[in-house]
Amino acid sequence: MDPRSEVLLRQAELFKGPVLLAGLPADDLLGSLPDARAWSWHAGDQAALEARFAGRSHYGVEVPPVAFDGAVLFLPKSRDLANYLLNALASRLGGRQLYLVGEKRGGIEGAAKQLHAFGKPRKLDSARHCQLWQVTVDTPPEAQPLESLAQRFELPLAEGPLQIVSLPGVFSHGRLDRGSALLLDNLEQLPVGHVLDFGCGAGVLGAAIKRRYPQSRVTLLDVDAFAVASSRLTLAANGLEGEVIAGDGIDAAPRELNVILSNPPFHTGVHTNYHASETLLKKSADHLKKGGELRLVANSFLRYQPLIEGALGNCMIRDEGQGFRIYQATRT
Repeated sequence: MDPRSEVLLRQAELFKGPVLLAGLPADDLLGSLPDARAWSWHAGDQAALEARFAGRSHYGVEVPPVAFDGAVLFLPKSRDLANYLLNALASRLGGRQLYLVGEKRGGIEGAAKQLHAFGKPRKLDSARHCQLWQVTVDTPPEAQPLESLAQRFELPLAEGPLQIVSLPGVFSHGRLDRGSALLLDNLEQLPVGHVLDFGCGAGVLGAAIKRRYPQSRVTLLDVDAFAVASSRLTLAANGLEGEVIAGDGIDAAPRELNVILSNPPFHTGVHTNYHASETLLKKSADHLKKGGELRLVANSFLRYQPLIEGALGNCMIRDEGQGFRIYQATRT
């Protein structure tokens, strides 16, 4: 069981009623708290929770429309996202308890200071390298519409400026990361057809592809509900059409693709996790048409070339700079 869940269960008497668990891991916690409900924004966790605890977990970017007497937020990596989630939960909890749990190395002590906006917080427990905090919401805030917290920026592309809409918690929130910038400079001569933007984030690559290759069909895929919402806002802001789907990894993607384009993730919260990226590379041939192309950017220290060669039989370094490489391979 996740150590954060173990800390909660040390105080299990506090969570016997209808409590909402926000951002919880996909472990046995719901089984130990039969009256609890879950709110997840990670498609993989949601699928696992739904399979084991059907009907008790909600996936999305807004507080689920269910009744609850208290709420626990599992601290996310992003401070901006934590602000949004705490505000959203506290707005529903006037006079009741809001809890915050997280790992010490994830910044739980600093994040607990954010609870002062709602009342006087107190630390309930410290164990398993985690802490559990509680606050009675004396001053419930007005709920902030998520879109009001979006950051917008413009990319000056050759085809015209592209508006990017980024929501809290999304990768490289409010700015263009160096890896994606390098990949944007390497979009020439892509096959026309069905293009997948894997790990789409705010939709930068997918929107740029649709702008440059308007005859192509674009699908954007991400595990994170906030990224999915961001990508839809980015497409709408530019009057572009595209399918945006939530799913955990390449298994959720369409097949018979002409192009897989990606700046693949390798972090989950505060932890390093290469599984989604390595699975993408190993299974790329299953999703590409014959003659289809994989083109991605990755940190230079990541040994992706052998994985790509193992899957597709070829791989070239198309470009590199600022610690990144562009890999290109074709399904023969």
